[in-house]
Formats: sequence, C-alpha cells, structure tokens
Amino acid sequence: MNTDIYKEGEVVHSPAFIDGHSVDIPVLKILKQDGTTYPNAELPELNQVEAEKVYKALAFHRVLDERMIAAQRQGRVSFYMTALGEEATTVGGAAALESRDMIMAQYREQGCLIYRGFSLEDFMNQLFSNEKDLGKGRQMPIHYGSNEFNYLTISSPLGTQIPQASGYAYGQKLQGKDAVTLCYFGEGAASEGDFHAGLNMAAVHKAPVIFFCRNNGYAISTPSDEQYVGNGIASRGVGYGMKTIRIDGNDILAVMKAVQLARAHAVEHSEPVLIEAMSYRLGAHSTSDDPSGYRTKEEEAKWAEHDPIARYKSWMLAQEWWDEAQDAELFETLREEILAAVKVAEKIDKPPVEDLVTDVYDDVPKHLQKQLDELKEHIKKYPEAYPFTAGRI
Repeated sequence: MNTDIYKEGEVVHSPAFIDGHSVDIPVLKILKQDGTTYPNAELPELNQVEAEKVYKALAFHRVLDERMIAAQRQGRVSFYMTALGEEATTVGGAAALESRDMIMAQYREQGCLIYRGFSLEDFMNQLFSNEKDLGKGRQMPIHYGSNEFNYLTISSPLGTQIPQASGYAYGQKLQGKDAVTLCYFGEGAASEGDFHAGLNMAAVHKAPVIFFCRNNGYAISTPSDEQYVGNGIASRGVGYGMKTIRIDGNDILAVMKAVQLARAHAVEHSEPVLIEAMSYRLGAHSTSDDPSGYRTKEEEAKWAEHDPIARYKSWMLAQEWWDEAQDAELFETLREEILAAVKVAEKIDKPPVEDLVTDVYDDVPKHLQKQLDELKEHIKKYPEAYPFTAGRI
C-alpha cells in the first residue's frame, strides 16, 4: 500500500475523531459595499480600460435580465433565468481568464458570454429560437453555446459539465496548451454524483481545471442548510486534495483576484483548483419559480444591500474611472437597444423543419427521411397547431 499520499500526522493510542467542521476556511474580501477596499487588500491586475469593460458587461447583464423577464411575462419567450445578485461571479470570472480558456457553464453564466463579446443579436436569436440561432432552435432559451468564444453549449441536467471539464482540461494538458477550463456550477449541483467523479478525476490526473461553485443559498427551493451539513463546498476541495479558496461572490475584485491566481496555479502546476463564491440569488430560480413560497421578503431585502453591481460602481466612482452621467446614459442606451433587438428577433422565422436532419447528416438516413416526410404531412394536416412552420412546407 502506497502511504505517500497520506499526510503524516500525530500518532495517538486512543480513538480521536476529526470534527466535520475542523477545517477553518477563510473568506477572501477585497471590496466593501461603499466602494472602498479593505486595508492591505491585494487587488487584481486591472487597468481603467479593463475596468470599464467589466462594468459595461455587468450593466448589460442586469438590463438583459430585466428585459427578458418582462418579455417572458408578456408571452414573447417561453422561459428565462436571471442571475440577479450573482453577476460578479461570471463577469469577474471571464475577465480573469484568457480568451483561449474554455468555459463550461451550468445555466446562469451569460455574464461570461457578455464579457467575451457575444453579440446582442446572438443572445436574442437564441432566446427566440429563430433561424439565425447558432443552435438552430434545438435548445431551450438561455442554453447558449459558442465555438467562437470557447463556451460549451449548456445542457439542462445538473452536473454534466463537471466531469466534462475534467476531461477537456486533461486534453488541454496532453496537447501542451497554455490554457485552462473554468467550470461553473451551483452548490445544489455539488450534490450530484458527477461532481465527485469530476473532482476526483481532475485531482488524480492533475487536470488544469478551475471548479467554480456559485453558492447562492438555494438549489431551486432547497436552502443550503438542507443540502449538506459540512463546511460548505470548499471543504470538499480540501478532501480531494486540491488547492481551494472561498471568496465573497458579490465582490467582483475578489472574484477576479481568485480566478487570476487559480489560473496561474492551474497552468504552472497542471493542477485543479476549487473556488467557492458565497453569493445570493436575488431573483427567482427561473421564470417558472415563485420564491415567495420558500423565503421571506426580509431575507431578500437584506441581501439586496450587497448588490455586486452597486458595489463595483462605487469603486469605479471612487477611482474617478466612471461618473453618474456616463452611468445614466449607459443604462438608457442598453434598455433601448435590447428592446429594439427583441422586436427584431421575434419576427425572424423559425428554422426550417428540414434542419432537424439535414443540418446533422450530409446524407440523410432513409429511416429519418421517412420520419421527416411523415412530420411534414402531419403539419400540413394540422396547420393551425404549427403557425410558425406550416406556411413554409
């Protein structure tokens, strides 16, 4: 038996259990809510141009979520998920990476795409599943994907991206790439078997992957204290033998600093890193959820005081890198542009029925061609049930 993997500890001759909360995990905080920084805080590498790009991405994110919630309530899109209160975790994470790094998201990380330059039109086309959608309308709204921006297409089941991230990062290592994979998931997804399989694989095979847990307090309606009794998710990283850090997820400077350091370590040592970002989901889980059934308005109001965008804005103002006039103009412009984009995207035709097979196969198999022909006949027979498609067959 190889005992080298065990840390030599004190030898005892009477039974002594290790307490489940014996690992003391500090929380990294750099930025206060009033825009000042903590004494002796180590700030991330960030200049004024980059800082403005980060803020504009945060603002775009907030307005996009506001507009699309309204669009869903109006029946214009079928489904949407906001990241209200958690925007710093994704925009900050993307800002700390290189463009060649892969991002594997859970489903609430549109901030990464915003920062990397995914266009407003691409967002709208995906949300409306029209023929200009990069995914050809095959996915639910908010299930984005982009080869151009190294963002793996989202899948609905929880945790699928975690072992995929370990495998992809291991491939990056074998190919000698100066790149990492950043994998996002929530604390609820950390209860899935894929979480444990993925982390163990990455630790054993030393894959350069950053596991980023957005601990936002709830797995849909289940609060974190009903999900686990251990010391959060960070303690599990320690258990799997990997570098681990816990941060204030509403502090975008702490997010950026932690991801910058994690990336440097993952590349230099070809090892995984676990980041647990403590945040709060201010909005509903999705447009299909009513959070009033499982939490109070008082709780939400308390966390609203820790708005990550307001905190970062205060810091930008203190640096004299931003002003209130710029801010008002930015938000007004974003609201106008997003509303205009909604009106355009919702009028674009849906993908043609043929794309179900011709976009997948060069030579369509006979059994699928037969099914396609039967589908077309069915649509012709009941055109009123398929208003977006019937007139195009």
